[in-house]
Amino acid sequence: MNKLIRHIILPFLFAAIAMVVSQEAHAQDQAIMVIANDKGAPTTMTMKELKSVMQGEKQRWADGTKVSIAFMKANTSVGSSTAKKIMGMTGDQLNKFWLALVFQGKAKAPVFYGSSSDVENYIAQNPGAIGVVEAGYTLKSGHAVTIDGKKNF
Repeated sequence: MNKLIRHIILPFLFAAIAMVVSQEAHAQDQAIMVIANDKGAPTTMTMKELKSVMQGEKQRWADGTKVSIAFMKANTSVGSSTAKKIMGMTGDQLNKFWLALVFQGKAKAPVFYGSSSDVENYIAQNPGAIGVVEAGYTLKSGHAVTIDGKKNF
């Protein structure tokens, strides 16, 4: 039995762990870009301003349009990268953060999607909407928001 564990089960277990760690590292490396509806969100922002919006602190744009947020689900590479790069959190922490804000009545819940096209469709239909998609995504409507001088980060 010890040979079975040592020669078959342990290598399999290590390989499985390595795959999970590799997938998590890859998910965190996904380049992202911010997109927005043409009404409300500016075309350029600082990371500090973006973080304020994405944390529900800023709830109206300069023109008075109400902010609405679209995220990719935390189990996607874009969702994981968004949580890490913009919020400094894991995907699970981002979900808990927003759950607490909504429960406390401090902000309206963002919407979560499984694809960039779903995020874009939401943004196209909602003035004031802002969201994050994979870098290089080709927009059919709305605009990309430059963050600290970069379209992708």
